[in-house]
Amino acid sequence: MTTLTYLDAIILGIVEGLTEFLPVSSTGHLTVTEKLLGLPVDAPAVTAYTAIIQLGAIAATFLYFAKKIARLFMAWVRGLTGDEGRKNPDYTLAWAVIVGSLPVGVVGFALKDVIEGPLRSLWVVAAALLLWSGVMWFAEHRHDQLERAGVHRGEHDLTVRDGLVIGLVQCFSLIPGVSRSGATISAGLLRGIDRVTATELSFFMAIPALTAAGVFQAVQQREDLVVLGAGQMAVGIVVAFVVAYASIAWLLRFVATNSLRPFVWYRVGLGILMVGLLVTGTVSAT
Repeated sequence: MTTLTYLDAIILGIVEGLTEFLPVSSTGHLTVTEKLLGLPVDAPAVTAYTAIIQLGAIAATFLYFAKKIARLFMAWVRGLTGDEGRKNPDYTLAWAVIVGSLPVGVVGFALKDVIEGPLRSLWVVAAALLLWSGVMWFAEHRHDQLERAGVHRGEHDLTVRDGLVIGLVQCFSLIPGVSRSGATISAGLLRGIDRVTATELSFFMAIPALTAAGVFQAVQQREDLVVLGAGQMAVGIVVAFVVAYASIAWLLRFVATNSLRPFVWYRVGLGILMVGLLVTGTVSAT
């Protein structure tokens, strides 16, 4: 394949940064964008690049939540070394993040060939966008019911079981089009967790999952990535970092006073458009 151009890298970096933490599926949007740019979406190098530019978004998460991440880490260490530390809600929250991050790593490694092969189809992306939109809508409806019933939990009310359940649901995000944040936030809402807390928990769970995916792809497919160009990869990661940082700040402000329903309508519209393009043969699935 031809070398990735710097313009391609900038465009993909913007798409990654905008969509990584919004519940619209970054992998789905990157797949569509790569297709529009004329890149072979199922090529090993392109698949690896999709995972590696996520490191920019993860770096943005580290920077944005640096103080809180440090607080959770210190609470976790104190909890491991003393009984008094285990009474701190941050200790439980840290364990919820750790436990919740494990399932997607195990499933992702076990189904790696399927995820990077058959699932890299625009038909899969379109179907996942539409079907998971129903889950998100139901999660919002259920959250409203629980809130009216007085079930309203914040970060100090989280349990390790919450982390495990949300982590298991996160596994669905391995299907392009589902959205990792859409899966984790929806799971949090269904468990009666407020939107801001569910969104922040989604960010924290993204760190180990996406970091591991990016590093693994970089090491395993380093020879394929040479074809794309080191400079282009660096540009994509930096652009993703800048845009993702702004997206995190915006999303946290948005969910403080709004539901996820606008994203549901966007997903449905995009899914229907993709089906139309595929059916008419305007674009090919792979």
